[in-house]
This record gives sequence, C-alpha cells and structure tokens, in this order.
Amino acid sequence: MIKESIVIGDIYKKYQNPLAELVQKACCYDSKLMIERDNIKINMKSIMGIMAIKWDEGMSVTISAEGSDESEACKALADFVACK
Repeated sequence: MIKESIVIGDIYKKYQNPLAELVQKACCYDSKLMIERDNIKINMKSIMGIMAIKWDEGMSVTISAEGSDESEACKALADFVACK
C-alpha cells in the first residue's frame, strides 16, 4: 500500500468537470484507491463519495492505493488533485 499527502490545487479552474474526471481517471486503475480528509475515507471510484468531499484549494488530503498498479495510480491521481 502506498499513501501520499497532497495539497488540493485549484481543480475547478484547471478542469472542466473535475470531480467526474477524477473518478474516470481512478476507474482506469485496478488498484483500490481511497482519498482521506478529516479521518473520512472515500472510494475514489465512487462519484457520490467524491462529491461528498468539500474540495477547497489549499486543503490537505491523503490518497492511498493498494494493488498491482498502485505506484502509477497514486502518482497520477496525486498529480490530478494537486493540478500538476
């Protein structure tokens, strides 16, 4: 399992539909992908879960990945959330 703490970038400025795009990106990977904020863990492949998180620029979240492509998945999703 890999965990990475990330500061949320201005996803609403960078992406046209950031929450749907994030879920679509997460669904491309086989690994179990979770995002955690304020001790609440959400499945990154769940649009309803992702929509439940308050996405404010500058806030900190932790992404965890577990599975065969965990390194690649964690990096890609961390870059997406950080707007790199």
